[in-house]
Amino acid sequence: MNPEEVVTSVLYLLRHASAEEKIQKLKCSSELIRCYQYLEQTSRSFAAVIQELHPELKDVICIYYLVLRGLDTVEDDMTLEIKYKKEVLETFYEKLYIRGWSFADSGPNEEDAPLLIEFDVVITEFLNLKKEYQDVIAKITREMGMGMSKYTTKKVNTVEDWNEYCHYVAGLVGIGLSQLFVASGLEPSGIEKLEALSNSMGLFLQKTNIIRDVFEDVIDDRRFWPIEVWSKHVNLVGDLINDKYLTQGVNCLNELCLNAIEHIPDVLDYLSQIHDRTIFSFCAIPQTMAIATITLCLNNPKVMSENVKIRKTEAIRVMKQKIAPTDAVFLKKLDILEKNVQLKTGPSMANSKYEYVRGFETFEAVLPMTFMVVRLDGQNFTKFSADHGFEKPNDIKALELMNFCAQRIMSKVSDIIFSYGQSDEYRYKTFSFDL
Repeated sequence: MNPEEVVTSVLYLLRHASAEEKIQKLKCSSELIRCYQYLEQTSRSFAAVIQELHPELKDVICIYYLVLRGLDTVEDDMTLEIKYKKEVLETFYEKLYIRGWSFADSGPNEEDAPLLIEFDVVITEFLNLKKEYQDVIAKITREMGMGMSKYTTKKVNTVEDWNEYCHYVAGLVGIGLSQLFVASGLEPSGIEKLEALSNSMGLFLQKTNIIRDVFEDVIDDRRFWPIEVWSKHVNLVGDLINDKYLTQGVNCLNELCLNAIEHIPDVLDYLSQIHDRTIFSFCAIPQTMAIATITLCLNNPKVMSENVKIRKTEAIRVMKQKIAPTDAVFLKKLDILEKNVQLKTGPSMANSKYEYVRGFETFEAVLPMTFMVVRLDGQNFTKFSADHGFEKPNDIKALELMNFCAQRIMSKVSDIIFSYGQSDEYRYKTFSFDL
């Protein structure tokens, strides 16, 4: 761990209470406290961002996550008989209205089985939510369960299948979140109608996870990479993680990474339309982590032999950015991603459909909580100084002239908060944009 990472970790711990401390401070029912404990146990990263949400949404999203996590636990359980699993998946949404219902048939190795054993506490809190929240959660659970049931017997053969599977298990999550944001009154009506963008938000996260987890999935006989893609590189799916076919495996990896990257413009478009600061951070932080992860996976042979993850200190650095404009982190991650795509894929990307990623540095939309900084640089300042006989290192008359010009500009442009001079430049900082 380098010094910067040590500082980042210490600052984060000083500024943020632990999940346990936050749970202890909750003034709510014992059932809801138990839900937050399960949230922390099932996903520390999501627990952290959910805890920072607006009070109107925090409990709603906690329950939404736990409901879908319970459904996902059933889908992941390879010990359940197929017919029984399909039945549970397809009727899971109905169980949300049955007080006291729980599920004790999970396999012995399912880490999240305790959540299903004590699922009655989730149901109790679900039934305490406003009806409009209940309706959204139940509808998404029903559609997701049906889709998961479909893919218990259907293989991911084509890229189209891959998109459909990711829609069922993650895209629907994004669509449901948009509907919950609007139902809360924190986002204006209209966001919930952007289903394509909401779907892309989920697809990017899910594809990134599927790409990263290929080694474990192949070992466990789970096959989520589309046959249409991997069959172009190897004959058997097991060959993807065989050292003998490492080059072919990495080529397949890169093809899927570039497919996932195609969703990033939609991610940026969606985020540019979010108004509430806490919702923006909630949405942006997982996407930023996914960008960092896909960057790490691209052209990385280690993906074919282990589960590659970003460093914990890198995750902390992203998490702590919710106290600052998150879009700045986005730009940095996208810049790193673009450079890696150019470096790792080389000339092969030129004149291909993936060449558009070179344009990530130019954005048509300004993200919320963005501060615009205008930098005015001197033109041929050395020659200008010589022509006018400026004194070195600083000419008082020249400095006073620059300051006077800056004052005039600020008096005419009311959006500027402050300005300052540096060498032969002047910089102007505007108010935050909340689009």
